[in-house]
Amino acid sequence: MDFRSLRIVFLGTPEFAKASLEALVEAGCQIVGVITAPDKPAGRGMKLTQSAVKEYALSKGLHVLQPEKLKNPAFLEELRALKADLQLVVAFRMLPEAVWNMPPMGTINLHGSLLPDYRGAAPINWAIINGEKFTGVTTFKLVHEIDTGNILLQEKMEIGDKENAGQLHDRMKIAGANLLVETVKQLAEGRLQEIPQSSINTEPKHAPKIFTETCRIDWTRDAGSIFNLVRGLSPYPAAFTTLQEKNFKIFESEKEIRHHNETPGSFSIENGKLRFACANGYIYPKIVQAEGKKKMACDDFVRGARI
Repeated sequence: MDFRSLRIVFLGTPEFAKASLEALVEAGCQIVGVITAPDKPAGRGMKLTQSAVKEYALSKGLHVLQPEKLKNPAFLEELRALKADLQLVVAFRMLPEAVWNMPPMGTINLHGSLLPDYRGAAPINWAIINGEKFTGVTTFKLVHEIDTGNILLQEKMEIGDKENAGQLHDRMKIAGANLLVETVKQLAEGRLQEIPQSSINTEPKHAPKIFTETCRIDWTRDAGSIFNLVRGLSPYPAAFTTLQEKNFKIFESEKEIRHHNETPGSFSIENGKLRFACANGYIYPKIVQAEGKKKMACDDFVRGARI
């Protein structure tokens, strides 16, 4: 079967998903519908803002649906009327079975890790926070339990020693988009061999949602762990600590392994540079944002602050 004859419904919302939709369209896939989040107020004026996926879909004249509730009978009827052979999901909310089980060829999800590792909401962040040297992208068949379906294709990627979550995200969205197109092609040609995740005999690492406490720096930890936390949460939501009783975000840092007798979390200025003591050395912030201030180079912050 020619993959371009498949009737495909695409479900996604942010920039990561837009890259996949764009790759599918450019490959000649027949996208009969795009499901994305409702417009949301954003910015100072709280103007209604379209998702990245919606903006691109409308620019290509694609049919867009924005359901508030995925179990709404009217939405399900509209989705059914699209007569999709296949659904593709990238960075979207959890689907009810009435949605993912609708098309005859099922629903395929693109995930930002090498499953079964890093199932969950924040796989890119946690791979870096945990100091992984490699990660990747996976396409898999959607089933009821989140991120557990049969693996279709995977591509391994190296994580740079200083790479942050934003930089990895931007590389991964392109690799994932290409992998999704290849998955559709091989599925249409009957060349895909499904691999049950249960057949991979490892204890999976997890990637739960990032909460505020995840972002708080624990200075009693070693310099390598704190350095990885900073880059794993950059540029958003960002690791933070307190400096002179105010929140202080750190987006980029350098680490130094060195014995000292200072209290973990204490700060000082050395050669004009701010540093925080940790268990086995120091963290030197490079890009920071003090509470109520703009993001800036730490050297500029030190020159203008009374520390």
